[in-house]
Amino acid sequence: QVQLVESGGGLVQAGGSLRLSCAASGRPFSIYAMGWFRQAPGKEREFVAAISRNGRSTDYAASVKGRFTIFRDNAKNTVYLQMNSLNSEDTTVYYCAADPLRLSLQARHYTFWGQGTQDTVDS
Repeated sequence: QVQLVESGGGLVQAGGSLRLSCAASGRPFSIYAMGWFRQAPGKEREFVAAISRNGRSTDYAASVKGRFTIFRDNAKNTVYLQMNSLNSEDTTVYYCAADPLRLSLQARHYTFWGQGTQDTVDS
């Protein structure tokens, strides 16, 4: 079991930046690949970014590539999502997730989920 708690969401103006954090507790953090997803009301959960266990491999959705950066600090049991050049389409709830097997773009592969954090971009 691993518990995930997101933080860092909030209100930001279009073009601005936010950094989300996801703190993990429970089993050793470094055994999990981590992902960020987002979900707007009435829509399916959407992949945003993922990072491998050691942080050497990352992957991004086309809609955020070049604007968002995922990175992790295994010593702090935390994964981050740096979000730059935000626009109104980025307004939604963001979730972090842990996959005990692999870096994946698919939500169904992730076993553990945080409660989500709301980001609102004011255009």
